[in-house]
Amino acid sequence: MWNKKTKYALKALSYIGSRYDSDKRVLSKEIAEKHGISVKFLEAILLELRNAGILSSRKGKGGGYYLLKPPAEIPLSKIIRLTDGPISVLPCTSLFFYERCSDCPAEGNCKIRETGIAIRDCTLAILDSKTLADVISETEV
Repeated sequence: MWNKKTKYALKALSYIGSRYDSDKRVLSKEIAEKHGISVKFLEAILLELRNAGILSSRKGKGGGYYLLKPPAEIPLSKIIRLTDGPISVLPCTSLFFYERCSDCPAEGNCKIRETGIAIRDCTLAILDSKTLADVISETEV
């Protein structure tokens, strides 16, 4: 289940991304008001997205947040990993956040792990193929 941070990031990025072609920058206050998000919490999310190279911002007149890449080039998997951590249901099946399960005597023979890998692969296939552009086209921003 995605946390609030992930849902808010997707809402904010969809809102910003819907203005990508117009070259219009968006203020965090505008996004917060539109989606009922705390400005302080949203600012923290936007800063994280900026530090990850998804967004940038400008200060002053005409300032605000904007995407660094077209929405079609931003896979949902990147956003979710950034805001919610591993996509895998088990730590031992994660591609980027791997941890051996402390209670597993033989990882190579673990049927639970095999199922976890199958779930991860199916989930990743969807999240890697879906982009921010898909979310924008399917969501009222």
